[in-house]
Amino acid sequence: MDLEARAHSEHPEELRLWLRLLTCTQLIEKQVRNELREQFATTLPRFDLMSQLERAPEGLKMNELSRRMMVTGGNVTGITDQLVGEGLVERVDVEGDRRAWRVRLTSRGRKLFNDMAQHHEAWICEAFSSLSAKEIAQLHKLLGKVKQHSHQQMAETL
Repeated sequence: MDLEARAHSEHPEELRLWLRLLTCTQLIEKQVRNELREQFATTLPRFDLMSQLERAPEGLKMNELSRRMMVTGGNVTGITDQLVGEGLVERVDVEGDRRAWRVRLTSRGRKLFNDMAQHHEAWICEAFSSLSAKEIAQLHKLLGKVKQHSHQQMAETL
């Protein structure tokens, strides 16, 4: 039973919408995880880490990487160690800080990531293929309003 199935008609429509969003997210993420595993023998956290590094060609310090991925340093270190061992990322010294290093994609890692990213994009497009371009634009706009409202609420509470 998925999250959405737990909601009943007497629940507010907003709750039912929230559960539908969660269910859709979980279904799409499960498909992406499966495709990454089957086609690239990798995991979503590894893909996410490489994605962050692709956006920062000069590399990122481990604490920056951890913050961007919203996971603990230990999680980042474990994934980084694996990717270094496979020659997909490298550690480089940080000038002026002997205790720190930057992590960046190797040329091999960048090539592999670009291949995975192209497939990832296709999988996401397929997930939304039942919607028309107009429906996608409309949904994007509506969710943007929800996002903006949530940001405003967060700012007011801080």
